[in-house]
Amino acid sequence: MKKNITRRDFLNGSQVAIGSAIGSQFISPWSNILGSEQPSFTLDKNYYPPSKVGLRGSHAGSWETMHALVSGRKWNSSKPEDEYDLVIVGAGISGLSAAHFYQKNKPDARILILDNHDDFGGHAKRNEFSINNETKMSYGGTESIDGPSSYSQVAKDLLVDIGIDVQKFYEAYHQKLYSSMNLSKSIAFDKKTFGEQKLVVGYNKLPWKDFIEQTPLSEKAKKDFLRLWTEEVDYLPNHSMEEKFKILDKVSYNSFLRDYVKVDQQVLDIFRRWGMSYWCVGSDEIPATSVQSYDGGMPGLNHTLKRKGTRGDEPYIFHFPDGNASVARLIVRSLIPNAVPGKNMEDVVTSVVDYSKLDVDDSAVQIRLNSTVVNVEHSDGDKAVDITYVHRNSHHTVRAKKCIMACYNGAIPYLCPELPSMQKEALSYGVKVPLTYTKVLIKNWQAFAELGTDFVYYTNGFYKQAELDYPVSIGDYKFGKNPEQPMVLHMCHVPYFADIQGAEQWRAGRHALMQTPFSTFESHVHQQLDEALSSTGFDPDKEIQAITVNRWPHGYAYSPHLIWEPEYQSEEEKPWVIGRQQFGRIHIANSDAAAEATTDSAITQGWRAVEESLKS
Repeated sequence: MKKNITRRDFLNGSQVAIGSAIGSQFISPWSNILGSEQPSFTLDKNYYPPSKVGLRGSHAGSWETMHALVSGRKWNSSKPEDEYDLVIVGAGISGLSAAHFYQKNKPDARILILDNHDDFGGHAKRNEFSINNETKMSYGGTESIDGPSSYSQVAKDLLVDIGIDVQKFYEAYHQKLYSSMNLSKSIAFDKKTFGEQKLVVGYNKLPWKDFIEQTPLSEKAKKDFLRLWTEEVDYLPNHSMEEKFKILDKVSYNSFLRDYVKVDQQVLDIFRRWGMSYWCVGSDEIPATSVQSYDGGMPGLNHTLKRKGTRGDEPYIFHFPDGNASVARLIVRSLIPNAVPGKNMEDVVTSVVDYSKLDVDDSAVQIRLNSTVVNVEHSDGDKAVDITYVHRNSHHTVRAKKCIMACYNGAIPYLCPELPSMQKEALSYGVKVPLTYTKVLIKNWQAFAELGTDFVYYTNGFYKQAELDYPVSIGDYKFGKNPEQPMVLHMCHVPYFADIQGAEQWRAGRHALMQTPFSTFESHVHQQLDEALSSTGFDPDKEIQAITVNRWPHGYAYSPHLIWEPEYQSEEEKPWVIGRQQFGRIHIANSDAAAEATTDSAITQGWRAVEESLKS
């Protein structure tokens, strides 16, 4: 599966934007606003990206420069305008964590963090909405501190350092709210696959026989679905537990249901896209050994395999109202206190970030947004590193004693031409997974309460799900527990290709996402909410107040836990381990460097890169 990184990995169908970018004069979206004058790096006092709606995530202005670079556009290094002890490329959680660790070791160091987006946090972005003179918020990407007890010690220590006490979430998160209202998951069966469009409520709540009788499944499929959930069968009775894991680790969940449990095709169709928001592939690529820990456990394996505990078997409650955007804000508060007012994890949720304080000349740490790095190379007889970046409509060069690349690792071969070819190839291996988190503000959630559901799964929809937000109140931010209050719905879209497997489907998905306009995302929101909720009188045109589409063509870090991944004989031969090796004064972080899309790995890889830089 090893594949050299190609232009196709970055070029996603936006030929008009790319075509203009590779002309004799690069024209960025800022040109129309600022003309050709070099802008100040300090942001305006009213600058506040979290309140923007529409197409966000990989927004206009964040990707065009990198695509132009991949297409052949060059920016030559100029005379350094400033010097730093450390320059970090990427202001996501890994880059911010690296700055935190470096500053702890070297309190007097000058640190510059560069990021191509208009906000810090990487995928940990906040979406804010205004309704009835109050602010509602949700997560635009990284949603939770998942399983903090299983974090590395350095990641646990960082959470404590920035003021997070994970035990407080046991009180902040209303764990029994939805169940106390008798809400449960539901399945929206589609007409094309099942012959009838029908919403069936009570999944994993009603007795299985009662739930199944309401579905539009064929009689055979109903019997097989009931058998799948209720029969206590060991489908590999003559094998040891070790042998079972070895066999089923290379058998997809789809194949297990088809070949071992022998269920009807309609049952396979139910689960075909069940895990798309987690693995971002169909059930024909997910190992059977992986499904018991997902979504409370998927059926069929409990009496064949002993369930392995994951993430310390903690409840999934470690969640700020804006997801891990608050984690990013707390790290920034530790680096630049004046930028994020407040003193604890409670008040960071309602604090208004002063973006004008992020990039001030006399600050020990500067975060420079809207700045896409285009070249990183050693200079001054390898005693320093020169970093060239494009900020709005001009390119600039700064010099640093050390540089940490905490950005998408697949971009590094283009940014660091000095790297050995073997390392470039290894960095290109980890294709990031495309996905979209769409947030929908509605006037109230009475329709969900009336139907008795908090989560709608669509068997064949553009969006895999529509779900109520996580019920968490913290500090002055109160979750709307009453169905008459506003709600921010979460809807997840992952491009799905039944005829493409492996990383190629993610390349195709990235291409599709970049070609999809906001209007398409919006129309599917209206259509799918109408499909699920219309029986209650829900009118999308009247109830929907705002939509934010968080588009991530380069989303989750590459996952090596799918059925196509080869077996490596040692840790050292894994591509992401080869790719993250130190090269002179250049060090590599990001969750990509661990091939694991978690906040734990982002923090830990930031720490590892800093440790390397301090020892070298």
